[in-house]
Amino acid sequence: MEYIIGVDLGTSGTKTVLFDREGHIAASATVEYPLYQPENGWAEQDPEDWWRAAATTIGQVIAESRVDPGDIKGVGLSGQMHGLVMLDREGRVLRRSIIWCDQRSGRQCEEITGRVGRERLIEITANPALTGFTAAKLLWVRENEPEIYSRCAHILLPKDYVRYMLTGAFATEVSDASGMQLLDVPKRCWSEEVLAKLDIDPALLAKVYESPEVTGEVTAEAAKLTGLRPGTPVVGGAGDNAAAAVGTGVVRDGKAFTTLGTSGVVFAHTDKISIDPKGRVHTFCCAVPGAWHVMGVTQGAGLSLKWFRDNFCYSEIVSAQGLSIDPYVLLDRQAELSPVGCNKLFYLPYLMGERTPHLDPDCRGVFFGLSAMHVRSDLLRAVMEGVAFSQRDSLEVLREMGVATSRMLACGGGGTSPFWRQMLSDVYNCPVQTVKSKEGPALGAAILAGVGAGLYPSVQEACDMLIDVNPPQEPIAGNVEKYEKLYRIYTGLYPALKENYRQLAELEL
Repeated sequence: MEYIIGVDLGTSGTKTVLFDREGHIAASATVEYPLYQPENGWAEQDPEDWWRAAATTIGQVIAESRVDPGDIKGVGLSGQMHGLVMLDREGRVLRRSIIWCDQRSGRQCEEITGRVGRERLIEITANPALTGFTAAKLLWVRENEPEIYSRCAHILLPKDYVRYMLTGAFATEVSDASGMQLLDVPKRCWSEEVLAKLDIDPALLAKVYESPEVTGEVTAEAAKLTGLRPGTPVVGGAGDNAAAAVGTGVVRDGKAFTTLGTSGVVFAHTDKISIDPKGRVHTFCCAVPGAWHVMGVTQGAGLSLKWFRDNFCYSEIVSAQGLSIDPYVLLDRQAELSPVGCNKLFYLPYLMGERTPHLDPDCRGVFFGLSAMHVRSDLLRAVMEGVAFSQRDSLEVLREMGVATSRMLACGGGGTSPFWRQMLSDVYNCPVQTVKSKEGPALGAAILAGVGAGLYPSVQEACDMLIDVNPPQEPIAGNVEKYEKLYRIYTGLYPALKENYRQLAELEL
């Protein structure tokens, strides 16, 4: 039997899944690690935590499955995008990684726009300058930590640091590199113009591959730490959402998915590049060679629900431990006690600023309409509805661009909730369904490994062979009508608060 491994490096933890050639799970393991927030709006993680988690989980799935390492034909990597990993000439980590949701680099975004020009930047990188992207983070370090910057010899993305530890290769691939703001997205290569205008040495950057291409082989040292066979191929892999697209079969025109993870994403595949000139959504190279995807991103989707759970749902956490179930199952039951609209209560999920459609690092979370009649179940449901509305914001921009779909797939931790999926179906007014496999990015990364290892002829054909979908949840007409009225109020809240957000960000106490 032949096997493939998908390693998914997330924000809360790394999950590694071992699949056989038919896509059946042989073993799965997860290791969590901390998120550091030294200041308001900052977010960092330790790259060495990622490598330890990856090495540990790879070893665990091999040991649990008792698979001969020689039967593992390839390793694929998926990971959180945009994080800045800085290494010295010996390959040692120079500082904690500034990750995707960090908002400190607003001034550097202004600098990038000034140096390159907003329209030209969008033409080349397919996106405006954003605090979440890697280039602004790098400029922040150059300005605020010049000693560290002067010692930097290599810049990698989170999953690519794990690749380096596995193979010794400094490599990345087009889907993840698209989120660095340094790639010429239409041409699928580093932009000499952007690098020159930002005064960034091209030698800092890794070689760029297509997602199914082999980027290196497992070294003898990494083999000892993981249990893999030395020489096992490691393919390019993909950024988390591009990998999720492969893992859900969204690899052809007309297909789309919604991810409810720490962040929230509405993602659509396109064989022809499509760029929003207003920069409200992101266009990246996708994991299918020669194709792209368009996606809108909500910074604080599942993060909002996790924040609410951790701060206000201790009893559910304890009860879930006693029942041996996921606490989110109990949260769903609580939220169902509140009606559609949460008794006229709204939530804006801007805990970490926002990307789509507002591009505003200063905005913050809000409960609007709170009164003495509201109870905890109303606030809980309002959080979930607010996230659904924020996802609808992204979908509306895609529809405006002519990138639309009549059916939506759901994935991520929140996508496992039938209650939240029904809410999405009602808010979107379209059917929402899931794939039978729940492994999303890990499966996508493994499929890319299988293509690179020659087990499958192409990404599309592999998806046709391995991915099945469940019956859809159809929108409920009465709920659709109510949500349309609620959504119109929701869309008016951010513009009304925009100036207040700016004032709050500038406030000194």
